[in-house]
Amino acid sequence: MTDEQSPSLDLKAHYSELYRRFGPSHQAVQWSSRETQERRFDVLCELIAPQDSVIDLGSGLGDLLGYLRREKGFNGRYLGLDVVPDFVAHASRVHAADPSASFAELDVAREPLPSGYDVVVASGIFNNRMPDNWGFLTASVQKMFAVARKAAAFNVLSSYVDYQDAGLYYCDPLRLFDHLKRHGASRLTLRHDYLVKPDRIPFEFSLYLFK
Repeated sequence: MTDEQSPSLDLKAHYSELYRRFGPSHQAVQWSSRETQERRFDVLCELIAPQDSVIDLGSGLGDLLGYLRREKGFNGRYLGLDVVPDFVAHASRVHAADPSASFAELDVAREPLPSGYDVVVASGIFNNRMPDNWGFLTASVQKMFAVARKAAAFNVLSSYVDYQDAGLYYCDPLRLFDHLKRHGASRLTLRHDYLVKPDRIPFEFSLYLFK
């Protein structure tokens, strides 16, 4: 894949523009509200222990770190990685006083993930439509699982919905489960039971991959 074909380059431009328009808010990271953003955190963080070390892939404004410290008693080491320079700069400023946290730019489509972390999580990075969503999703998850010492977790919009936005990517959870099961992840949990919004059917799912 050439630089011009990298899906992360399009995502970088898209989220840079959202940050320019909305500033450091849930809208800049494309969530409808802070509440729905943190509901997703609730699900992904179920497999993070307070002392674990964590990579947050697509860390955005660093909101997951704040959530972990505030709500989960998390005292472990944290690394936030994002392709958007404005996000990385903002998160680094906000969490500058946290000695166990750091943020860095990384394009997961072109660069390897660092090793030495217990859990790797990603929230929302697979939602935007691009030329090869399936390839980007499966390759990124493979990288996440390969470097995680204990587990990886991520969320994806589900194809089991009654409406689809043309700009978003909806994945068949059964196809993805089967693919991951056949390509090295022998211990998986598929979560398609939680509500992001109380008045909507479950329109996304999360997968946990355990070592």
